[in-house]
Amino acid sequence: MTLPHDYYLKFVSSEVLDETLAFHAKGNYTIHTICQHASTLHHIPSKELEALTGNELPLNILEKEAPDQYFTLSPLKPEHYLKRNESCDWFVERPLDFETIQSLTAPLLTQEGHSYKRGYPSGGAIYPIEVFFVNLDNRISRWPSESNVLHLLPSSKTFETNSPQIDATKLTQAIIPKASNIGRPALALLYIAYLPKALFKYRYRGYRLALMEAGSMYMLIDLRCKELNLQSRPWSGFTDYEITKCLKLNPALFTPLCVQFVG
Repeated sequence: MTLPHDYYLKFVSSEVLDETLAFHAKGNYTIHTICQHASTLHHIPSKELEALTGNELPLNILEKEAPDQYFTLSPLKPEHYLKRNESCDWFVERPLDFETIQSLTAPLLTQEGHSYKRGYPSGGAIYPIEVFFVNLDNRISRWPSESNVLHLLPSSKTFETNSPQIDATKLTQAIIPKASNIGRPALALLYIAYLPKALFKYRYRGYRLALMEAGSMYMLIDLRCKELNLQSRPWSGFTDYEITKCLKLNPALFTPLCVQFVG
């Protein structure tokens, strides 16, 4: 069943929407050439940052006996299908064809034999995350549209073409600011929550479910990238408003949660 996207607003409390937006804004990350030389996320010394990174968190600090006297845990074997590749630090420019991008979408589509179930869990089958595929700097051959942005329609198993008036250069700069040192990924997947869809049933809880869902989606794409011999990396170094502005989306209703690079 297809509904106009603003139909959800009939069932959304304006108070819940406003407070969720205000909370989401606290996690926004503003990058602009005017102020980037004076901007910083933290003042943690490098030595301390290294010590704080990648650690486990033992909670029973009074217990001296090691639990491994009872059992031993083993990681996945290198050849296991759930063994993901490490996130890519530097994307080498390589040719990509749109047929590969089509194959990449498989985990996100409606499953065969079901009217609405997709390849990842969603609380109450709400599916509030919209995924946009961005052809960065026109590096994907046989891209089917004049617009560099395609919106995934999981039930229809197709793409919706965005307006060709979208400025692809500005959108690329919004996704990958100039100071970013990651190489040249060919594709960006934008995971964007449509808040009326996320909030109309579960209210504030729906925002949490939307975050969980975005994580499930990019992990599935990460594993699909391994299968297709592609590199992948989740990315949060963007400014929400710049992305919604470039996509011509209402920033009071659409909130970017994550970007995933593929190359």
